[in-house]
Amino acid sequence: MKIPFRRTVARMEGYVPGEQPRDGGFIKLNTNENPYPPSPSVRRAILAEADASLRLYPDPDATRLRRQAALTYGFDPSRVIAGNGSDDLLAMVARAFVGEGDVLCCPVPTYTLYDTLVRIQGGRITGVPYPGDYSLPAGLAARRAKVTIVASPNSPSGTGVPTAALADLADRVPGVLVIDEAYADFASETALSLAREKENVVVLRTLSKSFSLAGMRIGLGFGHPAVLAGLNKVRDSYNLGRLGLAAGEAALRDIGWMEKNIAKIRKTRSALLSALPSLGFSPFPSQSNFVLAKRNRGRSARPVFEELKRRKILVRYFDTPRLSRCLRITVGTDDEVGALLAALREML
Repeated sequence: MKIPFRRTVARMEGYVPGEQPRDGGFIKLNTNENPYPPSPSVRRAILAEADASLRLYPDPDATRLRRQAALTYGFDPSRVIAGNGSDDLLAMVARAFVGEGDVLCCPVPTYTLYDTLVRIQGGRITGVPYPGDYSLPAGLAARRAKVTIVASPNSPSGTGVPTAALADLADRVPGVLVIDEAYADFASETALSLAREKENVVVLRTLSKSFSLAGMRIGLGFGHPAVLAGLNKVRDSYNLGRLGLAAGEAALRDIGWMEKNIAKIRKTRSALLSALPSLGFSPFPSQSNFVLAKRNRGRSARPVFEELKRRKILVRYFDTPRLSRCLRITVGTDDEVGALLAALREML
């Protein structure tokens, strides 16, 4: 049977997430999940919501979640939009701005879902290579794209872009600048102020990483009300369920719990960055909850990745020319990172 997919869909490759093992016993350092649990208030909020009201649709406007996000981050609620994870918000951006043949520009290498979402729309990605230090590349604004996306901190490099550089880019791009801040809580600065100051800037956040809610899929977008109104036109109705809305609101109310977990992760990240050079890897300076480490010897890091997997330690390997000598390592607990370092020492 010939299935009549759109030509664009038939030809494209789908996004490939990090491996989620079905059997236990693995140390999972491959998908940038937070190793610490969410605030106890989140569990209480979920249990309170898990009653007979589940038969009813959730609030389609995520009103209470957006109000709490506005209070937490200092925005008017009209400048906040909620999504089913920040991936949902990225899909809204693609639907709203990218049509057949339209261009989305971003530095590369970066989050590969951008490419998938643009291809679904029949558009195309124009990638501007990062320089060796992963600083913001020149020439982004010159591509005259409808949408320019910069992930800061970037995945897979973990490096951040100074807010001043992003402000300058926002003034030069002809269209919308989307700043993907999925990992910003682990960084030393944030560009949220640009979403208040500049009409063409949208800043995306997720509660998956810093708030330990990857399993709930809660994302937030901040920007000018006119831009968010357009995103709302293409948003899936009821895109967040009742449990997610309750969990997100509770997590944002207890931001101190998240900040304590962030402090622990930063401390472990520092130890990981310090240890890797003696084990044959050169790590990039991370502003995230993961570290990209380049192997000093050998043509590929795949053998190291495969041996670690054999030892039931999962890290992320990207089989691309620029990243083939690199491993991306999530910052887990001290014990998890200690086990990884011990395994690498044995493999030397």
